[in-house]
Amino acid sequence: MISPVFMKTLLGTTIAEELPGLVETLRGNFLLGWLPSLDESGASLVAAIIHVTLVGLFFGLPAFAFIWAERKVAGRIQDRLGPTRVGGRFGWLQSLADGIKLIQKEDLAPNAADRWLFQLAPYLVVVAAFSAFMFVPFSDGWTAMAMDIGLFIALAVLSLEVLGIVLAGYSSGSKWSLFGGMREAAQMVSYEVPLGITAVIPVVVAGSMNLNEIVTLQSGGLQNWILFHDPFCFIAFFVFFTVTLASNKRAPFDLAEAESELVGGFHTEYSGMRWSFFFLAEYAAMFFVSMLAAILFLGGWWTGIPAIDSAVVAVGEGSPAWAYLTRVIGMTILLGKAGLLVFVQIWIRWTLPRLRIDQVMATCLKYLVPISCALFLGVVLWPLVLLMTLGQSTILGEPKGERLPVSDRKVVSVEQPATAPAEPVPATEGGAH
Repeated sequence: MISPVFMKTLLGTTIAEELPGLVETLRGNFLLGWLPSLDESGASLVAAIIHVTLVGLFFGLPAFAFIWAERKVAGRIQDRLGPTRVGGRFGWLQSLADGIKLIQKEDLAPNAADRWLFQLAPYLVVVAAFSAFMFVPFSDGWTAMAMDIGLFIALAVLSLEVLGIVLAGYSSGSKWSLFGGMREAAQMVSYEVPLGITAVIPVVVAGSMNLNEIVTLQSGGLQNWILFHDPFCFIAFFVFFTVTLASNKRAPFDLAEAESELVGGFHTEYSGMRWSFFFLAEYAAMFFVSMLAAILFLGGWWTGIPAIDSAVVAVGEGSPAWAYLTRVIGMTILLGKAGLLVFVQIWIRWTLPRLRIDQVMATCLKYLVPISCALFLGVVLWPLVLLMTLGQSTILGEPKGERLPVSDRKVVSVEQPATAPAEPVPATEGGAH
């Protein structure tokens, strides 16, 4: 029989809180009596290891799949077959073969390079992309680090990737790498401005930076998705998606790695596994921003079909085991939406021509920043205009702020002062007293 404590952990309760009880339950089994009991610090350490392992799976496996998809989609667009030999007819194991090949390559460093910084840079990029997944809910309550400012922290952590890229270009001792690092730093820092503004637009609509709450208020059908809340949110989604292409160094914004101008850009001097770390982080970041777009605009783990969503929720209320199944279904829906957006990113890369670096910067500073500011202003004024004209704050769906669950709060009585004020003297019939 499954332990209730174990089911609570699976259903999204903080692992660190439930782990001691789970260990005590397991110690009751004569085969597992050797397990030591866990105090608060030990439970926190084990919970951290479990969180990192689970997030690591979502960090590595999507990259494994999308590297294969990149080759296959590119082949189809260019009228080729793509991988067909490794792993069967469709080349399913091409990513594994690439990894084995890269592990066997020699790890080289130029004589002119700052060896310590040169070796550190790829790990900074990977850690930044990996850590961003810690704040994203994969389903209702399934978050490694649930925070009320989860969106802000996730974007802040992901932006640390630029530090590793700058170090990679600076420490390589190569002018091509240095130019590539400078280009990428300018591009990523510039595009973070419209990225942050468009990401805040769903926050204004929802009234919360908690990603789990933002998805919760989008339940009930397509009309409640933030994408369809108003025209400004609809346009903001496409601006957000365009900006993420530039942030992830994807074509047509991949001037930092332009082969015709910079050989390979900031990672020109890297080889073997260190070279692959940059691309592992790139594909992981592609998957992360796609998940973020699905959470902020596309309903997260809701299908948008009220009958299906209501049926899934009703099934989950039956028992803890069924509730766990509903979270698995929700996670599958979210991953499917994110995978579709990654496919669009790959599609765009092999379709549109590359821009010049001056065009890349002009697109951000002259167009995307003013457009994102106008969208932010529009989404703020939209409910006010509707209230003054139609008497309601939205056209499609329910008002988002009223759909957030409100926690019960205890009313704290104000303590009376030690000396009570004197009671007023009743007025006499004469009026003066």
